[in-house]
Amino acid sequence: MFLSTRPHCLSTLSGVRHAFATIFGIYFLIFCFGWYSIHIFVLVVLCYGIMVTVSTANIHRYSFVVAMGYLTMCHISRIYIFHYGILTTDFSGPLMIVTQKITTLAFQVHDGLGQRAEDLTSEQQQLAVRSRPSFLEYSSYLLNFMSVIAGPCSNYKDYIAFIEGRHVLMKLMDVNWKAKGYARLPDPSPTGAVMHKLAVTLVSLLFFLTLSKTFSVSCLVDDWFVNKASFLSRLCYLYVVMQASKPKYYFAWTLADAIHNAAGYGFSGVDQDGNFRWDLLSNLNIWKIETATSFKMYIENWNIQTAAWLKRVCYERAPWYPTALTFILSALWHGVYPGYYFTFITGLLVTAAARAVRSNVRPYFLSNKALKTTYDLITWMMTQLAICYTVVPFVLLAVEPTISVYKNIGLATQISNPHSLLFMNERLSSFGLEVSPQTLSFK
Repeated sequence: MFLSTRPHCLSTLSGVRHAFATIFGIYFLIFCFGWYSIHIFVLVVLCYGIMVTVSTANIHRYSFVVAMGYLTMCHISRIYIFHYGILTTDFSGPLMIVTQKITTLAFQVHDGLGQRAEDLTSEQQQLAVRSRPSFLEYSSYLLNFMSVIAGPCSNYKDYIAFIEGRHVLMKLMDVNWKAKGYARLPDPSPTGAVMHKLAVTLVSLLFFLTLSKTFSVSCLVDDWFVNKASFLSRLCYLYVVMQASKPKYYFAWTLADAIHNAAGYGFSGVDQDGNFRWDLLSNLNIWKIETATSFKMYIENWNIQTAAWLKRVCYERAPWYPTALTFILSALWHGVYPGYYFTFITGLLVTAAARAVRSNVRPYFLSNKALKTTYDLITWMMTQLAICYTVVPFVLLAVEPTISVYKNIGLATQISNPHSLLFMNERLSSFGLEVSPQTLSFK
């Protein structure tokens, strides 16, 4: 926090900051994961070898194949070696984050050194990296202690600007401060944002510790839920159980965001009211998630940085079938548990159905405020239930409990009905290229 408020000092200490961030990141990995952390170090070294030896025309392809291939092999080992076990030393999370960063940087170096400016989008031009990083810079970006455990993935140029003390200044220069009555550039402090996010992490942790034991996911396959509960009770219980599974994500992602902000990283500029924003690296918006009145709104505010990664490395670059290829990438990145694939396929179907309902039904409820409020309330309830139905395989992981839950909440027959699938297929065909990559990032 002390150094983050003195950018003129930081510009002369970038090498020291790179080394500090890398050393402590490596220490955290070894402390948390022991010998399993060697997988992450091996991948970093392999991909840096690609970074400095492969031509810029192919650097993104080789890096992508090696990083995703190594990650997928590690995912497969969890099923066939550990038999669906969730290890106490599960290193897959950090490996997933490092994979995102490796591929992000590889594509941005390719854009900066191997592409013509006219072939890039405006965002790709802005994020393009014009020189290959040194090993220290590469290691710092991938392994820095702020993001190596829980992420999120950030852009390389933003990270380097932070290390060199230019991060906040670059955002401030976009605003005409003289017109706002300032004689000099303001000095935005992250303290308020950090304290707010730490409060959120504390509340999330308390909710998780309180609810997760009482409303465990395993309850969805016990005798009471399967054989005794009424349909309404099953729906309500499903909602509560899935709500109880979310605070751990709220805790981890918000804490990671707060850590970055405390270091002075994550400033995104000024909002319309003149307030300083520290949400550049925010991975979720809890209020919008819990009040979402559409499936799209919910997903767009969940795992935001992964959605951005999917968009930048796949959706915008796929030569054909961008939606299908983005779906495949997202599924492979998350893992190889069957439940993940149930979730993503169901998510695509629910998205198509939700769009059809919204375009055909919503106009009838806009004539007055009362009808609009009624519509919002109904769609909020349906959105929450749709999310629960879609995501429950993600937390159950295996096929058998997933089928059991779908069967016992009385909705599996609707999805398996051939007429329903035909309708969904027609909707996916009409909206296929419009399905957002945000739909494909649940974890």
